[in-house]
Amino acid sequence: MNSEINPRVICLGGGHGLAATLSAVRKITSEITAIVTVADNGGSSGRLRQEFPIFPPGDLRMALAALCADDQWGRSWADILQYRFTSNGPLNGHAVGNLLLAALWDRDEDPVEGLNRVSDLLKVVGKVLPMASVPLDIEATFENPRGLYSVRGQVEVATAQGKLKSLHLVPENPKALPIALQAIHEANWITVGPGSWFSSVLPHFLVQEQLIALEQTRAKKIIILNLDSHPNAQADEFAGYTPVQHLEMLREYAPDMKIDHVLVDQFELGDSQRLQLLVESFGGVLHVADLRQSPGSLHHDVEKLFSVLSHIMGQTLVG
Repeated sequence: MNSEINPRVICLGGGHGLAATLSAVRKITSEITAIVTVADNGGSSGRLRQEFPIFPPGDLRMALAALCADDQWGRSWADILQYRFTSNGPLNGHAVGNLLLAALWDRDEDPVEGLNRVSDLLKVVGKVLPMASVPLDIEATFENPRGLYSVRGQVEVATAQGKLKSLHLVPENPKALPIALQAIHEANWITVGPGSWFSSVLPHFLVQEQLIALEQTRAKKIIILNLDSHPNAQADEFAGYTPVQHLEMLREYAPDMKIDHVLVDQFELGDSQRLQLLVESFGGVLHVADLRQSPGSLHHDVEKLFSVLSHIMGQTLVG
């Protein structure tokens, strides 16, 4: 299909932020590949990882649900995948989709084939892939007034407070999936974020093969900044880093990557002049818009995100 009317779009990230981006991008194109962080160690995913040597299924499940077919079959199965058990027993809190993926992988099914089988069930638009060929952990070192301290695990990294000093994956320098690298090479557009910057966004640039592919691809890149930069934001994860600091961290871990567009909510500007200059130093354009679901919300509105992304990509709704 003509890439001008159905562009090939790669979406990088994890969790609810990636799901929002995917829900918006699917209104623009059917040629979508979600590349998902695979280091979650909390909740249902963490419990399943303790029992089985598998990828954390939660973020992959949310990406699949966001891309399900927009008909009764797809939506109903997406609802089932997202359903969580409520009980006083060991199933409490587990999502059906997590258990389904764990079952497929426990049968020694190739992880990507397992994802493809669920994709077929949901009649998914596009493809969902893990960020690396093996499950990962994240380790980080932070500095606070008491000194340096290190934490391990996505939940621990996402909620740690202090200045980030170092971030790395365990195992270090994992192999990327060839199919993901090929998708990056062939892409027209790549979106990054929103999401927990340390545990869902920056890890994508710690997979060396993927970083090189992102630096070398001709695809234009769009960074979608978070909605929780204020220190008093009521978020589950630590807030307090400004959009400028987020971009500076991105430059530290991907120094040779060009950025073409940066999206920021109108109430997250902070030092707008400094932000503008920083975006221009990447070779990019800053876009300021109302992106929230409602005033004070920490979640991106899918329709607003679609409107801005479709304007940037110069596309109209693809039926």
